[in-house]
Amino acid sequence: MTETHPRLRGSMTALATPFREGAFDEAAFRAFVSWQIAQGTHGLVPVGTTGETPTLSHAEHDRVVEVCIDEAAGRVPVVAGAGSNSTAEAVERARHAERAGADAVLIVTPYYNKPTQDGLYAHFKAVNDAVGIPIIIYNIPGRSVVDMSVETMTRLFELKNIAGVKDATAKLDRVSLQRQAMGEDFIQLSGEDATALGFNAHGGRGCISVVSNVAPRLCADLQEATLGGDYAKALRIQDLLLPLHTSLFLETNPSPVKYALARLGHMREDVRLPLLPVSAGTRAIVDAALRHAGLLEV
Repeated sequence: MTETHPRLRGSMTALATPFREGAFDEAAFRAFVSWQIAQGTHGLVPVGTTGETPTLSHAEHDRVVEVCIDEAAGRVPVVAGAGSNSTAEAVERARHAERAGADAVLIVTPYYNKPTQDGLYAHFKAVNDAVGIPIIIYNIPGRSVVDMSVETMTRLFELKNIAGVKDATAKLDRVSLQRQAMGEDFIQLSGEDATALGFNAHGGRGCISVVSNVAPRLCADLQEATLGGDYAKALRIQDLLLPLHTSLFLETNPSPVKYALARLGHMREDVRLPLLPVSAGTRAIVDAALRHAGLLEV
């Protein structure tokens, strides 16, 4: 794969999914998508971990993708979450995303099953063979319990639709190792907010971000600074964002980010079991982080 897909870069928000009375709140989601774009977000990633996909039905999952694409209306790329630990289900969700008009799909390494490296290759090859849009590998060992090796990723990059990786290993040397193995055309996106600045210094081109749900303008500015080589500016923005990078992960994502978004008036803080709303202590810390970033009045 040699096409560089220049639109897949910068700050790409892993969108939270708003709920109201237990159901997908489509009106709130449409308003949220439009606000994200107005704030400078470079791309949208619906129905990932932050979108609570483990608790969405297939019909809900597909509807969230459709609404996101419709509301974005081509203004920014949409990379639809389509992963599953069932290969057949991942293929089905990826095919739906392509039919709906997604620019690319995000496919997580199969969780719980603990496949071998050859199993990972076969899983992603099956999705590759089923669609005609770019595939971003989501490598997140902390949730999936498997870590795709650089060697396996390099084999996959030889396939026609494998375009890059969302790397949530938090191992910055991995960026350089993958760059050495696959070159500059392999799209490397950070999946870990706190180290996204350093990730780009190693050759990354963006971040699929949780924090940009709450601070889209600041996250977009940080990404633009790093991609433009202005790391002094990026560091100043990082200093504003760091308390959010830590506080929004004090409890299981997306409960803290849903609370922050409720504080900012974008959606209710409703999450689905087995997640719960955040504790009083976490609320206070998130409020302080929002104030530090200038997002909440003192």
